[in-house]
Amino acid sequence: MATDFYNIDSALSEEERAVRDTVRAFVDEKVLPIIGDCYIEGRFPKELIPEMAELGMFGANLPEEYGCAGLNNVSYGLIMQELERGDSGVRSFASVQGALVMYPIYAFGSEEQKRHYLPKMASGEIIGCFGLTEPDYGSNPSGMITTAREQKDGSWVINGAKMWITNGSTAQVAIIWAKTGDDKSDKSIRGFIVPTDTPGFSGKDQKGKLSLRASDTSELVLQDVKLPATALLPKSGGIRSPLMCLTQARYGISWGAMGAAMACYEEALDYAGNRVMFGKPIGGFQIQQQRLAEMLTELVKGQLLALHLGRLKDAGTFTPQQVSLAKRNNVSIATDIAREARRLLGANGILAEYSSMRHMANLESVYTYEGTHDIHTLILGQAVTGLSAFEG
Repeated sequence: MATDFYNIDSALSEEERAVRDTVRAFVDEKVLPIIGDCYIEGRFPKELIPEMAELGMFGANLPEEYGCAGLNNVSYGLIMQELERGDSGVRSFASVQGALVMYPIYAFGSEEQKRHYLPKMASGEIIGCFGLTEPDYGSNPSGMITTAREQKDGSWVINGAKMWITNGSTAQVAIIWAKTGDDKSDKSIRGFIVPTDTPGFSGKDQKGKLSLRASDTSELVLQDVKLPATALLPKSGGIRSPLMCLTQARYGISWGAMGAAMACYEEALDYAGNRVMFGKPIGGFQIQQQRLAEMLTELVKGQLLALHLGRLKDAGTFTPQQVSLAKRNNVSIATDIAREARRLLGANGILAEYSSMRHMANLESVYTYEGTHDIHTLILGQAVTGLSAFEG
């Protein structure tokens, strides 16, 4: 592909390339022909779920003993890259399913919970969502007001609301984070597996979105939702638990954003070679060559950053702060590349038959979710200075 200017292919194993190529073919054949219409219609293409499951895209880096593909983290990243080359909403679906629902069950669940849920989620039989963000607490999740009260019989009763929840209206299961104590600290935060058909649980689609239109986004309301003791993720505890899940999702986003950037750059490059103006292709004009050169430069830098982060993650030596840097950088440059591609396309750039404006609008959401760009800036600031800008 025109986007592999630094021959990153040579740094991938045969298995990693095979995984990438399989998902790339799926996106080319099944996603790209329909995604423009899905975006206009404001619907997630649920018809893609069975084949995504069959190809092992859900929880792909979790162990085979739980019905998952057992791939390394670079392969997982390449899956996210290719899915977002199709659309951020498609990647978000797989990312939430794997990194935000299957991962917390794997990391914090009992053996019984893992063996019950993970194979069914890997096969797409059960779809999940992740309930952390609240209407008044986005960038400060430790301020959540959703509560879980333990009853005398060991059961739990949850009350609260969650906002901006991907897959919320589709899911059969929600991972809900709630405070289990009366103190205001985040130490009492625990995770719960909540079947969405439990009395008192409701999900409402978020209307009026101008971004991520080919994705389900919902508000969840929990009113006296009673759960058995077995709903608790027993190893969860404190704000660190949901943040560990977010680190997994942010890692995938750092790859996914590069997929969107690749789609926009390739579209712009192709258009520049075919669109004739003033007697020659617009790619022959200096201003468009500069635009393409800047796009390619940032794209390559982001690709190398994601790949090395994946190698660190596979070696077990990566840090959440390194993930923050990659998410912050790659989403930002992908947003810039999408915007420049849209501009190079001129008036045609606003049409749904081209992908750049759709990616541009989607990336504005990705810029904000899973930790806003500014929050990741402060995470990095704290990492290099040792001083927190979050408090007081």
